[in-house]
Amino acid sequence: MIQIMSENAAGVGTIVHEISCVSEAVQYAVDLNKKKKLKTMACPGLDLKDRDSLQDLCQSSGLNFLKEPLRDHASIIDTSLTWVDYGIAETGSLMLASDLEDIRIATMLAKIHIAMLPVTKIRLNTEGIEAELDEILKKNSPSYTAFITGPSRTADIERVLAIGVHGPVELHLLLIKEMQP
Repeated sequence: MIQIMSENAAGVGTIVHEISCVSEAVQYAVDLNKKKKLKTMACPGLDLKDRDSLQDLCQSSGLNFLKEPLRDHASIIDTSLTWVDYGIAETGSLMLASDLEDIRIATMLAKIHIAMLPVTKIRLNTEGIEAELDEILKKNSPSYTAFITGPSRTADIERVLAIGVHGPVELHLLLIKEMQP
């Protein structure tokens, strides 16, 4: 399942890496920002320990760690590091369900989105998450559910493919093999 997910995600332009834990994801995000000479990073949805670790790494690397509410920083988010809920192996897509505005902002407005996905959350197809989608639809409250397939792209401008028009220019998928206790 991991191989199918990796191959199909790469086929739609996602940069895929297998890592062993969240601390590697945090280091990956900082290293990517430094390599690309970017200045800001947001990470809504991380637990306090990982968030503090990222904030310390950002500070020691000269990066600006953006705190919520991200609406105040919407135009300057270079990189976001977020969790996604499921991976759909046959299409290389990611499913994200969130009621938090900060997560929507981070995943749609950052130049680079780094998505973390435990390998245990990879499903072959959308039928594998049918029950979860059904629960989302039954909620009596507004929610945001997105299927993300590669970086943002469109070809409706003079039939020329344009990347990053409606979202991130790059999508990195970090497949996490083990979750830390």
